Amino acid sequence: MFYNFKWLKPTIITIVLTSFVATTYGFGFYLFSAIIPEMRADLDFSYTTVGIITGTAQASFMLFAIGGAIVAHRIGGAWVTILSMILCSACLLLIPVMPNIILIGTLLVIMGGCAASVYVPMVDLVSQTIKQAHRGKVLGLISSGTSYGVFINGMLIPVFLQDNNWEGIWLTVALIAVGSTLLGIIVFRRTHLFKLNKTEESTKPVTVKQQKSGGFFKNIKQAEPWVLLIFLITFLNGLTTLPFQNYLTPYLREELGFDVSFSGQVWAMIGFIGMFSGFLLGALSDIIGIRKTMLLTYLLLFLSAFLLIVNPSQHLIYFSGIFFALAFYPIFGLVPAYITKKKSRLTATMIFGIANVTLGIGGVLGNFLAGVSATQTDSFSGIYILVAILSVVLISLTIYLPKEEEDTNLQLQMK
Repeated sequence: MFYNFKWLKPTIITIVLTSFVATTYGFGFYLFSAIIPEMRADLDFSYTTVGIITGTAQASFMLFAIGGAIVAHRIGGAWVTILSMILCSACLLLIPVMPNIILIGTLLVIMGGCAASVYVPMVDLVSQTIKQAHRGKVLGLISSGTSYGVFINGMLIPVFLQDNNWEGIWLTVALIAVGSTLLGIIVFRRTHLFKLNKTEESTKPVTVKQQKSGGFFKNIKQAEPWVLLIFLITFLNGLTTLPFQNYLTPYLREELGFDVSFSGQVWAMIGFIGMFSGFLLGALSDIIGIRKTMLLTYLLLFLSAFLLIVNPSQHLIYFSGIFFALAFYPIFGLVPAYITKKKSRLTATMIFGIANVTLGIGGVLGNFLAGVSATQTDSFSGIYILVAILSVVLISLTIYLPKEEEDTNLQLQMK
């Protein structure tokens, strides 16, 4: 059996968990935005509806993140992860047969939540199965699972949409999701991950005591100015990056007139680069510092939006996609890494939790406003003008962040 080989067991678990993130984020969260034009042609809905769906899915993400953490404490992280995968797979299977956008939108919102409830227990699962020396690498790879899903989307889109068969894309990724779920069930059973780990339960009194002595709201009330700056930065991260990618395909195809093949190539390129960008810029941050690397990502985000506004030619759009992939995937790991450099593990976790909420609020507001803007103006350029402006704001805010302090805290991971 594979679990008798010490080197093989963690490798297989890493592959399974990465495939879960690729499924729930890459398929459940981002596929819809890549094939909006075809679905609109058949189902007749506006971009205001797109904004409502994507914004509500982001709200669902926040709710499922909280609910997933609570439920995982009671039944175990492995069960929460597998049940989330089952729910996501069912939604993917149902989308092609739904008759209207209301029902499809409901399924998309549920899948937005599944992305959170799949990811929340991953740190615990990794801590049970991966040695301390390798957890950073493993969590980094798992966090990049989104890019693998986006890459698969980019490969499938040209094949199916040449016959206007958007339903076939959903069915194909649904079958991939089912296969990944079945593999996960087998692996979790053979590695005994379905058994509720009591270690976390036994440490609960200590955590409660620490929380009482420090006080959650007391810590936040007495937060240093940089903490509030981080909350503003994560809010703007959601306000800029999420609408950027959600409306990229409609902008390229409906406003700029590029065909489905070119759009698919851009998405495949973004996904491919995303497979490596998180690791590469994370390694760079170890050399030059997290704050400086964050500045680089926001500069790349500005250049990406700027190229889409000023001269959206085919070659420059490729460069825009490259810059976006280099900025988007790393920033969700750099922000929590910065927090852990500045605060102890318990306090960093509290700050990180609120940062997730501000990120989600920014995503909800950004997606909704972008959809309304596209509907009212019949143009997507305003979205990318705003992204460029806010990127400059993010650069300015990051400059004011104090230099991070070195410590040995475990680096937190964010998607």
